[in-house]
Amino acid sequence: MQEFLGVLQNIIRPEVLIFAALGTLLGVYVGAIPGLSGTMAVSLLVSLTYAWSEVPAISLIMGVFVGVVYGGSRSAILLNIPGAPAAVATGFDGYPLAQKGKAAQAMGLACIQSFIGTLLGIFALAFLTPQIAQISSVFRSVDFLLLGLLALLLVGSVSRGSLLKGLLGASIGLFLGCVGKPSQFSVNRFTLSLRYLDGGISFIVAMIGLFGAGEALYQLSVDYPAVKQEAPKRIVPPIKTILKHLPLTVSSALIGIFVGALPGAGGDMAALLGYDAAKRTVRKNETPFGEGAVEGLIAPETANNAAIGGALIPMLTLGIPGDAITAVLLGALSMHGVSHYSLMTARPNLFSLILAALVIASLFLLLFGLTGIRVFVKLLKIPKGILMPIILMLCIVGAYAINTNLYDVLLMVGFGFLGFTLKRFQYPVAPVVLGLILHELLESNAVRVIRLWGNPEMFSFLTPILFAALIALPIISRICGRKDRA
Repeated sequence: MQEFLGVLQNIIRPEVLIFAALGTLLGVYVGAIPGLSGTMAVSLLVSLTYAWSEVPAISLIMGVFVGVVYGGSRSAILLNIPGAPAAVATGFDGYPLAQKGKAAQAMGLACIQSFIGTLLGIFALAFLTPQIAQISSVFRSVDFLLLGLLALLLVGSVSRGSLLKGLLGASIGLFLGCVGKPSQFSVNRFTLSLRYLDGGISFIVAMIGLFGAGEALYQLSVDYPAVKQEAPKRIVPPIKTILKHLPLTVSSALIGIFVGALPGAGGDMAALLGYDAAKRTVRKNETPFGEGAVEGLIAPETANNAAIGGALIPMLTLGIPGDAITAVLLGALSMHGVSHYSLMTARPNLFSLILAALVIASLFLLLFGLTGIRVFVKLLKIPKGILMPIILMLCIVGAYAINTNLYDVLLMVGFGFLGFTLKRFQYPVAPVVLGLILHELLESNAVRVIRLWGNPEMFSFLTPILFAALIALPIISRICGRKDRA
């Protein structure tokens, strides 16, 4: 009851309201720009808020956190270029909807689902933090290894065609993840004696190149059929559509909350897992997945925003960031004097402030997310010969802005040609990024498992459950696949 009153007191504070709203607005539009990631936006804001008091600083950053996750879906839907890693799965069905003249409806649905997912994530953060944190804290290396292997099974879903091509793309991603000096060893691998590669390949740079530059080059090289330019009659989806898919919304939100609560997972993995679960469980959908299914838009957009609340759980209870953005947020909190491993124990008033800022940000997400859609749809009317070079320039600026390093730009260009080549020969691009994202999780935990092999402490009570899931999921997938073909 005391925490609830603390949240209400913070919600009505003008500075919390103003700065959370401003952060949400910035997040929505920064996230919509291909090449500008949410981590980059939050990092820049942290440096700007160094001299601020913690109330406006935390309010602004939480607003950006909420806004940028949804913002990435706009470019994914309109251009098939995700503005953030968490929006990769959104483009699978969002872009085909835009090609059918339903871009405004797709962005409206994505906004509503992001709003619902954010609220469910906040609910979990407020009421389920102790329970979820307890489960997250008992994960051992072998559990994370099995989780990573389970995530690799997503290759079958993101391939949308040949599983062999998807596995090849994932293998390329895993190999590229080996570049550099691993945290467990002091030996450089596949760096070609280039010091720049000692730190490995940033999957943000890879994503900008593969999905941004690669998509732009591909669209310049082919003649797409003219996109339908129907005037959007309705942006907000009907209530019956939302209620019809409510079970999918809840299940996707639960996936997002749980995956977000696992340190290092984040909204990108949550979105892919949500999409995969929807593809395997949804029946009697009007449009096949990958061709403009609304279910393929609902699942990832709900899951990646629900992961916001989930990612904050280990940060607030264990001092462990749930993803890259919460890692930056943890650094911002330390600048304001919060250095205890358990933020809820050290600063209980901070918890109510974060909850209040998230609630305000979710409400303004609905406002800012549903405005400007008609303007964004007009991007489809811009000739490809004008729009794609602009996107290439944004990709260059985005790659350079990450570390202000020209080598990042060159690497992005290389990934751009790789993405173009893969798309030209009809190989899926998403598995490459998936392999890059999962590499560190798989390798670091595999090394720990090998070193601790034979030690009973390496296993937790969750290991049999995850192992059973890892074995059962391919079997279930096979059965479902046979039913689909039947």
